[in-house]
Amino acid sequence: MVSQDIMRGETIEAGDLSVVRVSVDPALTPVAGSQKAELEGSRAAVDLWAGTLLTEEAVTDSLVPGEGESLVGISLTPAQMPSEPLYSGDSVRIVTTPGDQGEVTNEDPVTVEAVVVGVSRVQETGETVVDVSVPKGDAADLAARAATGRVALVLDTRER
Repeated sequence: MVSQDIMRGETIEAGDLSVVRVSVDPALTPVAGSQKAELEGSRAAVDLWAGTLLTEEAVTDSLVPGEGESLVGISLTPAQMPSEPLYSGDSVRIVTTPGDQGEVTNEDPVTVEAVVVGVSRVQETGETVVDVSVPKGDAADLAARAATGRVALVLDTRER
């Protein structure tokens, strides 16, 4: 169990976790208490709140974004992304779409390959913000294109 709040990316230390006995539903995948020592020095893959059970998916050995990568947030309407839910680790492409006048050309659209890091829904607007990890050299161009709202997200594979 997480005994004190740990923010995403922070190192997990000995005092951050406690071993508790719980009756676990088969749908849950908490980390066994016997693995507590092995988790020390790992990093939180997500924000971890005191009092919650720790799962394997919530712990990582690497930071995001990693060396040579950047994290870009893209706000998308339902029409700009698949209806299939997106998950961390999904391989996607961000594709530039035609402008207001629909000026489709014979040129291939600009695409940037990315990996989904996180997904959150903005209730007030109905949009979804998708955080993607991209090569550092592609980040500025992708951020500028995403800011125009003229992009779409294509889900390529979940193969890991």
